[in-house]
Amino acid sequence: MITELASQEKVIGVKQSRKAIREGRARQVFLACDADPVITGPVASSCAEAGIPVQEGYTMTQLGQACRIAVGASVVAVL
Repeated sequence: MITELASQEKVIGVKQSRKAIREGRARQVFLACDADPVITGPVASSCAEAGIPVQEGYTMTQLGQACRIAVGASVVAVL
């Protein structure tokens, strides 16, 4: 599942992901299990309200590598 992030259209980061959720463009959201809950909590709440499936259990490093970026990612939204 996480390997699909390299080829799918996505946004990386909290601000861009929350915007995609608000606009109804996000189909699925990945939250890093080692990210600060203060950061990921509001995103998870937004997803629950919008009925968007959330995947957890990956680290920030794993999400960053799957998205082919040099740093970790706390939130990734698949569009």
